[in-house]
Amino acid sequence: MENKDRVTHHSDHYEGHRSKRLDQRRYADGADVCIVGAGAAGGVLAYELAKAGLRVVVIEAGPFWNPQTDFASDELAMKNLGWQETRLVDGNNPLRLGHNNSGRGVGGGTVHFTGVFLRFHESDFMTKTVDGVGEDWPLRYQDLAPYYDKIEREIAVSGPDHFPWGPFNGPYPFPVREPISANAQLFREACAKLGFDSVVAPLAILSAPFDGRPPCINRGFCNQGCLPNAKYSGLIHHIPKAIQAGAEVLSDCMVTQILTDGTRVTGVLFQHGSDTYKQTARVVILAGYVVETPRLLLHSATPHFPDGLANSSGWVGKAIMPHSSQDVYGLLPDEVRLYKGTPVLALTQHFYETDRERGFARGYTLSAHGARPVAMAGAIAAERLDGSFLWGKALRETMLDYNYYARVTLVGEVLPHPDNAVTLSDEKDEYGLPVPKVTFSYGENDKKLIAHAVEQMKRLIEAMGGTPEHVVDDTAHLMGGCRMGRDPSTSVVNEFGQTHDIPNLFIAGASTFVTSGGGNPTNTVMALAARTADRLVEAMQTRDV
Repeated sequence: MENKDRVTHHSDHYEGHRSKRLDQRRYADGADVCIVGAGAAGGVLAYELAKAGLRVVVIEAGPFWNPQTDFASDELAMKNLGWQETRLVDGNNPLRLGHNNSGRGVGGGTVHFTGVFLRFHESDFMTKTVDGVGEDWPLRYQDLAPYYDKIEREIAVSGPDHFPWGPFNGPYPFPVREPISANAQLFREACAKLGFDSVVAPLAILSAPFDGRPPCINRGFCNQGCLPNAKYSGLIHHIPKAIQAGAEVLSDCMVTQILTDGTRVTGVLFQHGSDTYKQTARVVILAGYVVETPRLLLHSATPHFPDGLANSSGWVGKAIMPHSSQDVYGLLPDEVRLYKGTPVLALTQHFYETDRERGFARGYTLSAHGARPVAMAGAIAAERLDGSFLWGKALRETMLDYNYYARVTLVGEVLPHPDNAVTLSDEKDEYGLPVPKVTFSYGENDKKLIAHAVEQMKRLIEAMGGTPEHVVDDTAHLMGGCRMGRDPSTSVVNEFGQTHDIPNLFIAGASTFVTSGGGNPTNTVMALAARTADRLVEAMQTRDV
């Protein structure tokens, strides 16, 4: 390791259409808080803690993107927005990891997410009590409700006047975006025919000017990075505000180890280029991806923590949960043009809560989901549930009808199981870190939920006047691996993300989820981060950490 304690490179950051240089040498060696990861959770934490007057350093493995020069309306070119480092996958249902469920760079996955912004329901926080499955969270919906309100106001979420499911029924800060796509309109009409309520989706995408940013113009390249900055991301909202409040952001810096002095953490080691540096801090917050956070904890084992940091329970890396995310593509007699508009503009949570007559616990969200041609071709060409493939001439002829396809997508709850886990392999990456192995298999309840959902998606396609043609097996939104709980023997962190074993080490993001819910998780990730920030500011003022 070089005898250096500070990085002296610079990063551009963007606030509206301005950019300016950040002098990263202005602080002394130590920070109050070092945040690892600048995604959905890291951005919120950086802003809230810097705003409170704390010295904050954010270390991000990927680049500091410039939307105007780095984003393109090109499916293949923008694959680099996802984490591309090698992971090994295992289990009966190996996960496809990369662009569909993780981010790389400042803003993390928010740079290329669809913007769907849902709250969890009351039952999501107490599935064991309500339905006898999973585990209860150590907090309740009411604990998080003020933070859902806060985040939705701060980023001007657009949504319907009335949301008919769960405890929050609207209205949202901004009205829905109109017009909606043909795929979304057909979906809503089909829902009505089948007796399902549906809504225009709540989105972290502007329907009117806000904070110097323009409203959405329906380019539809949300998954490739929003060039006009109409869609929320930490890159264009929380991180620039954090920097303005005094935070440092070190991009292209890979954290390789958490440092300890025995019972407490003292900082981190990170690599920039070929050089290794040290960042010391009173508090370290791991706000990385569900794969990377357990990997770092396990790799940072010491004689005092031989099984990995914060792992006296043995639960670090365990009980990871993707959402089941099967798609049904249906061929319609008239043009739909799946490329038009924001990808997700309508959804239903008609099947969100448990109904035992269905034969399984918990539920799911169904949405009308657009698709770019390359993504659709890749999806339908992949191995199908029956083991067959669609290749060559058959694939080409199918894609000639691209404009006539509609698509419905599942976001299904997957129950936690300790065998679904992130562990360390014997292989090493370019930093000398063990390559993570991600093991996943569906449980019987998960399979029954998927089968039920696929049947409903087929019914929706038929109600549109179409024929279900392709069922795509997929997952999204990985969660868990460092779950929260009150019992240190069965969880990694408490309800504020503070690790049970090390008082000045915190974990934020989807890693702390106890259950996965049946809806998109970003709103919950950000609300939890805002709640952790409030707690941490108070604790640091009273020297409790």
